[in-house]
Amino acid sequence: MQTIPPTFPRLLLGHAQHQPDAPAVREKDLGIWQSWSWADVAREVREFACGLASLGFKPGDNLAIVGANRPHLYMAVIAAQSLRGVPVPLYQDAVAGEMVFMLEDAAVEFVVAEDQEQVDKLLECREMRPAIRHIVYDDPRGLRHYDQPGLLGYEKLCELGRAWDAAHPGFFDQSVAAGEASDVAVILYTSGTTGRPKGVCQTHASFIAAGRGGVETDRLGPGDNIMSYLPMAWVGDHLFSVAQWLVGGFTLNCPESAETVMNDMREIGPSYYFGPPRTFEGLLTAVSIRMEDAAAPKRWLYAKFMALARRVGADILNGAPVSLGDRLLYKLGDLLIYGPLRNVLGMSRIRVAYTAGAAIGPDLFRFYRSIGVNLKQFYGQTETCAYVCLQQDGKVKLQTVGSAAPGIELKIADDGEVLVRGVSVLQGYYKRPDATAEVLDADGYFHTGDAGVLDAEGHLRIIDRAKDVGRMLGGAMFAPNYIENKLKFFPQIKEAVCFGDGRDEVCAFVNIDFEAVGNWAERRGLAYGGYVDLAAKPEVLGLVADCIAQVNADLATEEGMGDTQIARFLVLHKELDPDDDELTRTRKVRRGFIAGKYAVLIDALYGGKTEQFIETQVKFEDGRTGAVSATLKIVDAKRFPPLKAAA
Repeated sequence: MQTIPPTFPRLLLGHAQHQPDAPAVREKDLGIWQSWSWADVAREVREFACGLASLGFKPGDNLAIVGANRPHLYMAVIAAQSLRGVPVPLYQDAVAGEMVFMLEDAAVEFVVAEDQEQVDKLLECREMRPAIRHIVYDDPRGLRHYDQPGLLGYEKLCELGRAWDAAHPGFFDQSVAAGEASDVAVILYTSGTTGRPKGVCQTHASFIAAGRGGVETDRLGPGDNIMSYLPMAWVGDHLFSVAQWLVGGFTLNCPESAETVMNDMREIGPSYYFGPPRTFEGLLTAVSIRMEDAAAPKRWLYAKFMALARRVGADILNGAPVSLGDRLLYKLGDLLIYGPLRNVLGMSRIRVAYTAGAAIGPDLFRFYRSIGVNLKQFYGQTETCAYVCLQQDGKVKLQTVGSAAPGIELKIADDGEVLVRGVSVLQGYYKRPDATAEVLDADGYFHTGDAGVLDAEGHLRIIDRAKDVGRMLGGAMFAPNYIENKLKFFPQIKEAVCFGDGRDEVCAFVNIDFEAVGNWAERRGLAYGGYVDLAAKPEVLGLVADCIAQVNADLATEEGMGDTQIARFLVLHKELDPDDDELTRTRKVRRGFIAGKYAVLIDALYGGKTEQFIETQVKFEDGRTGAVSATLKIVDAKRFPPLKAAA
């Protein structure tokens, strides 16, 4: 077995030595793709690290990193590690009040920021936490006249680094050589669904093992390309865009902006792709909108071939037996529909794609695999480097997240909780031995908080978050996330929150997808004056009711799920938003917070009311607050007789 260097900086130097001219990173800037070779990246990391050292950064210091996916920010990660410091990526859309908690918790004195927007937030943070000494920015636009102390541009820092390197020969190489596999490589903060975020300390050894497991499973290497567009603070991005990148030696591609990701993907044609279910939901919504606007013959052709794809596409991808006639029809469909569709999605050259971060609905999963996208699930948490289960080619099951990844042991506790032990488990929470003791037991198993079951082949099926799984009054198991994922498969539904634990029936909040439903309304000549107005239209309520009826019909056919059909629902007057604390920065529902905030609506759903007035405080992007009010209609959903279990 090939020996892999024990730290990320040494992995980088290895690539710079063995494939110095190969493309390591690309970035689209002002419409033009810029490239850095492995030798270029190694040189800039050296300059960056020495620049930090000249400012007083030392082993054990934490370097906060705030911004979108930019090459220099990824280089900052390795530069901090080169000095045996620890990078601490923060979510770029977090407001100053959220950031300052993590900056304080991690005792941060040095920060690298992307641009003026992030610098402004950090200067605001520094008013609350004066210990922030140095803020290095990458993009100088708008910052020419800023003269606050400790503010420094990337180019100036590298200039300081070159001078420091010349004055301290051997310093950088000795620092990199001193790094150990057991050193903390990164601190990643949890999403904070149930309280304050906690800093997860992961070592070089843990992330390198996780990166290696994925690289070897999917045979990734220098010829592959990946699009890096998800938040650097998310553990999934750190696994794919740092660990696997440095282990596999493939090319990282940074889009021009979040809005240009689809176009940039079509230009690059990545062979490897990853994203949370919400990303795949959004792509499917965009496709659905385009098809609704298409001419009638094209819509008919699309419907016919998609029906064929749902029937045999996943089997063809898995290598299962399919009749010759269906194979020939599928090839025709690939020429007319599936191939062009993959091209529109930027997935024409995708060899393997992963989704992770939350459970994906089986219908959404089936759609992508049916059109020939080798989409697989990747299960894990921040505390496990997002590395617990992998789905191997030819062994993909729609209802499971795969079997244990290399180096991982799985166990199901007596109460159904998934327990994990192995190479990717966290060293501990930063300065929180009490919290670490709560999730790591005496045998070294990490308690995931997820409820799951293992099938006869060792594949794990996640039911829901253990704390969210409940029982209805009639005794049926209530797994809200399972139902919500079915709802979100419809392009008209962006988010859903279901209630039913301890109740006699299930009720739901629904967020419409403003773009998809707006397009639907415009084609029908339905005028509206914004989200609140559109969400309240009787026609839109009818549209959502049709989606829920289809979900209920599906639930009625599943053993044990018939009693969890949605009885009543309402369409919320505002989109659930991280800025309003209703979602985490990784877009996970903060179920308990929502239940408290909208208690009056829950009472109305279960109290038999037909409508309910509500006024809600909201936060705007510029920090201002306001209020949104509406009288929401409560709708009875169509339900179906449940499937009777066989005797």
